[in-house]
Amino acid sequence: MNLELNGASRLHFVIGDPIAQVKSPGGVSEMLQARGANAVCIPGHVAPKDLETFWAGARRLQNLDGVIITIPHKIAATGMADRLSERAAFLGAVNTLRRTETGWEGDMFDGLGHVAALRKAGCVLEGRRAILAGAGGAGSAIAHALVLAGVAELAIHETDAARRDGLIARLASLGTAKVFAGSADPGGFDVVVNATPAGMREGDPLPFDGDRLTANMFIGEVITQPAVSPLVARARAIGCGAITGFDMFVEVRDLMVDFLCRTEAAP
Repeated sequence: MNLELNGASRLHFVIGDPIAQVKSPGGVSEMLQARGANAVCIPGHVAPKDLETFWAGARRLQNLDGVIITIPHKIAATGMADRLSERAAFLGAVNTLRRTETGWEGDMFDGLGHVAALRKAGCVLEGRRAILAGAGGAGSAIAHALVLAGVAELAIHETDAARRDGLIARLASLGTAKVFAGSADPGGFDVVVNATPAGMREGDPLPFDGDRLTANMFIGEVITQPAVSPLVARARAIGCGAITGFDMFVEVRDLMVDFLCRTEAAP
């Protein structure tokens, strides 16, 4: 697809640290223009210490309509929004900001996208036991979506005990599933999800004990680089069903573009 890019183009950033691994610039740009928008998505490498300075300048760009947020900014970026969706407020994290007539609105689609990708691949969630590694921005969103999707139990494996316990308390308050602290042992679970950066760097340990994976499990992954993570490769080698981070990205991308293309404030 030939992208339109000229002085009238509207801008969307995707910001993170690192940023080279993201798939958003091409995919989101193509989808925006397929919908008739003269708009592009460009990557911005923003370190955590520079996030506030970046936003102080970027929000003054009169042709900036949206910002996609990736690691490690999804929690801190809530402070960039003038208004949060009910979901983003519950999670304390955002992955997309859009300009509206009444200010910048933030929402979080990682969880919805991950669950959609799992279901598209044939994973049944209702009544199942799930374990999730990571309680950061993406992990919190996926945990929330798994609980709303009907899992019976959700174990959360997270090295930051305060973050883990805070998320467990919030999810337990919904009263829809048993939520408790987990470990690196996935034994006995039906659905095993990695929502950490583990596997992005060569030599990273697996987020779960690979020797405890069994063929009846379904594996979810969030990282997009490498295309097939070490966890997914290990799981597929023993016959597990699995989705990659790119499978998740496709679903999240659709939700983000829907959000970005609606510029009116949510009711």
